[in-house]
Amino acid sequence: MTSDGIKHKILIVDDEVQIRKFLSVSLRANNFAVEEATTGKEAVDLVAITKPDFVILDLGLPEIDGQDVIVKIREWTNVPILVLSVRNGEDEKVKALEHGADDYMVKPFGVEELMARIHSILRRVALEENTGEEVIETGDLHIDLPSRVVKIKETPVKLSPKEFNLLKYMAINAGKVITHRQLLKEVWGEGYADDSQYLRVYMGQLRKKIEANPNQPEYILTEQGVGYKFVAGS
Repeated sequence: MTSDGIKHKILIVDDEVQIRKFLSVSLRANNFAVEEATTGKEAVDLVAITKPDFVILDLGLPEIDGQDVIVKIREWTNVPILVLSVRNGEDEKVKALEHGADDYMVKPFGVEELMARIHSILRRVALEENTGEEVIETGDLHIDLPSRVVKIKETPVKLSPKEFNLLKYMAINAGKVITHRQLLKEVWGEGYADDSQYLRVYMGQLRKKIEANPNQPEYILTEQGVGYKFVAGS
């Protein structure tokens, strides 16, 4: 629900009746308004006409494949897209995320995890829309963007410029799975886009500085073979 009490509207795109019905019931039980589409073309049309706040998208769709639906939607809107598909290959996940999807879940799925991911993405969107937001706080982690100050339980954490830029980019995209290539291009530049080992080294250093247990991270999670996701609290 938005800050002014209006329900978020979620568009479910899936050609399987039972999946749509299950998602619709689950979303309404969690106080979301729901719309449904059964084909890729219908999904693109409804996003343009009804302007949903969120899209749950299957990939194996009639008329237009879900991967192409993402590309078409991203031509004019940044509406959050969570892919929900039986396609579990890393290539499919990376492709969807680089086309512009915000997250990717594989069927079968758990409702609690789905709701948690939806809420996480919507929190990130709300943060982006609040242009005056300069401080990000989650758990014991405090990130002051203008002053480039990071604290854990009020204790300053010394980060290198690149470590701070990496943390900043992850934090302002909280809830969004970001591929290795996207992170490398955004933080280091185009020339580093394929150097995933370079990113792993920096991510390991960053986790040692901000995570209570770097081997069981609380803030920066690994999406195996795909990338990373920053998890923000409520």
